Amino acid sequence: MRVAAIDQGTTSTRCLVVESGGQARVAASRTHAQSYPAPGRVEHDPEELVANVAAVLAAAGPVDAIGLANQGESCLAWDALTGEALSPVIVWQDARTAQALAALGPDARARSSAICGLPLDPYFSASKLAWLLRNIPAVASAQAAGRLRLGTTDAFFLDRLAGTFATDSATASRTGLLDLSTGTWSEELCALHGVPLACLPPVVPVDTDFGTIGGVSVKASIVDQQAALYGHGCRRPGDAKITFGTGAFLLAVTGDERLAGGGLLPTVGWQRAGEAPVFALEGGVYDAGSALEWLRRLGLFTGTDELDGFEGPSALSRGLVFVPALSGLAAPHWDRAAAPLFIGMDAATGRRDMVRAALEGIALLTVGLIEAAAAQVGSISEIAIDGGLSQSASFAGFLAAASGRSVRVPALHEMTALGLAELCGADVADARAEARHFTPDGSVTGEQRARFAEAVARSRGWRG
Repeated sequence: MRVAAIDQGTTSTRCLVVESGGQARVAASRTHAQSYPAPGRVEHDPEELVANVAAVLAAAGPVDAIGLANQGESCLAWDALTGEALSPVIVWQDARTAQALAALGPDARARSSAICGLPLDPYFSASKLAWLLRNIPAVASAQAAGRLRLGTTDAFFLDRLAGTFATDSATASRTGLLDLSTGTWSEELCALHGVPLACLPPVVPVDTDFGTIGGVSVKASIVDQQAALYGHGCRRPGDAKITFGTGAFLLAVTGDERLAGGGLLPTVGWQRAGEAPVFALEGGVYDAGSALEWLRRLGLFTGTDELDGFEGPSALSRGLVFVPALSGLAAPHWDRAAAPLFIGMDAATGRRDMVRAALEGIALLTVGLIEAAAAQVGSISEIAIDGGLSQSASFAGFLAAASGRSVRVPALHEMTALGLAELCGADVADARAEARHFTPDGSVTGEQRARFAEAVARSRGWRG
């Protein structure tokens, strides 16, 4: 079986062809523009995205099935009759709705947490969709004419390319509009945010028949992070992974039990046809790869090879700390006002020291997520990681030392694609067999971790 696994991400769209057994090759990859029209705003051109999805799929050649992974919370509005996008894609990183959400008050926050499990944070789609209705005349006109569609990017791609208006339950659980107890859209939350429920796509299992593109069936559609969770083979409560991309995202399986606490959020891991949903705990770091890209633009490094091979004591042990809060802090802090912060620089600090401190800061923020998850699900003895940073042995080793847990890095690090292929029906278990393992060595002390926690606290108060 050959599956075209399309990963439509924050900075690029990739298609990997995955075969039974787990062999994978990159068929094509296309980057896209990311615009920043005002402070706190991040947008994509939806027409560029859908064109890139079609282009990378065309490069795959003959396949038996198609799987599609989406960004999660990024969303837009479009015309139900023509399929024309009526708005830009508002990206998950976008914070334009922070003030509007704060104005909803504590009762609204409590109801959101009780129904969908999510805080009132601009990270999620609900307030973004409401903003489109309030601020873009074409969107309001389409609603008045009865031809408006609202949703996350997956629903737009599927509608345009496969003729199916739908979203899976895992993606729906990232919007802030899904009732986790019923698996359906919540009338109360739609009313709270001002999102017309009738304009949202039907919520379906991950392996629904999503239509065809070029005569090939789209057999799976899901959030990229949940696809990676499935690709890592995480099936039992306590199994956990972290994907290091633009952001860093932890998911820990909780099974049929919906758990929350410690600033982490309940989410649907996946739901297959005819089965109950499998839940997970989710926590994220807004800036991982994006923080490193910022450092690269500043000229602190030029290539990914410079993210490895560090020698001598860690930057943290030498008092150099970086908090990668360029977009604020996500779980467990949920503080958009937090600021990025370097602490401990002196005249001897060089570019490589600063890059090393950034890697350590990303790792240490994810350690907080691991510990918060373990407090809810019980012991987490091993963390599986993937994404660009997983290829740095220095980073993986530091994460093991800082977390006090083993870190597993599969030889095939395209776990989103692997999960998509498996959800489409391909047997890819062999691809997980080969992996590197990093064990904790005690080199990160409690005092050093406390130093980082103090830096995070200063980051949170910097703009206040």
